Amino acid sequence: MSDPVPPATDDVGIETDGHVALVEIRRPPHNYFDIALIAALANAFERLEADAQCRAIVLCAQGTAFCAGANFAKREDSTPAQRSLRGINPLYGEALRMFACTKPVVAAVHGPAVGGGLGLALVADFRITCAEARFSANFNRLGFHPGFGLSVTLPRLVGAQQAALLFYTGRRIPGDEAQRIGLADELVALERVRPRAIELAQEIAGSAPIAVQSTRATVRGNLVEQIRLAVARESLEQNQHFLTEDFKEGVAAMAARRAPQFKRR
Repeated sequence: MSDPVPPATDDVGIETDGHVALVEIRRPPHNYFDIALIAALANAFERLEADAQCRAIVLCAQGTAFCAGANFAKREDSTPAQRSLRGINPLYGEALRMFACTKPVVAAVHGPAVGGGLGLALVADFRITCAEARFSANFNRLGFHPGFGLSVTLPRLVGAQQAALLFYTGRRIPGDEAQRIGLADELVALERVRPRAIELAQEIAGSAPIAVQSTRATVRGNLVEQIRLAVARESLEQNQHFLTEDFKEGVAAMAARRAPQFKRR
């Protein structure tokens, strides 16, 4: 890419090349997120939304993971202390700003997209991935309700039955399985993930931008409002689950790399 633009933060970079912009997460190796990171990504999207030259966005990441979700090893991410007991989780409020972007987004998912990291990948219209990537909605395995709008975006992509299976089991699936069930759009070699995502974005940018954005609005319908309602319920459920012993056990089991022993309390 050329014409580098100053990054939104140290953790998010923006580059433009013609009508395509690349937004890069820069928290390697795992690219764990927090409110600050999602806000920086939302700021980048809004900046590009206002840029008449930008017609498509590529969302990508440094490191070995696309985004491994929240870092529950850190105290502030493993307790509900910073979360409002009423209303939308502030992090999901920032995510809504990303979903509100009217320009097409292609995600280059070269590594794990886990939990909220999967939610982040589903902000995009399309996902390019590889066999080495891993996709997981592991919330129930950690003892709490899915978030990041996944209760809307995942069934929309793979169907209610497949989404339920991924939610209830928390299983990790590789890139080829993700592509087979419709969670990813193309499967390429690891080294081709980002270049192919850029190629697809360039192909989209070659169409009439007014028509593309209008067609996208028709296809998506009231998706943003659906997600707004979903994250309100997700936040309410999560705040209750964060107070349970099962949530503490789920996080402890993940840290110890053992099977959780849930007790329904």
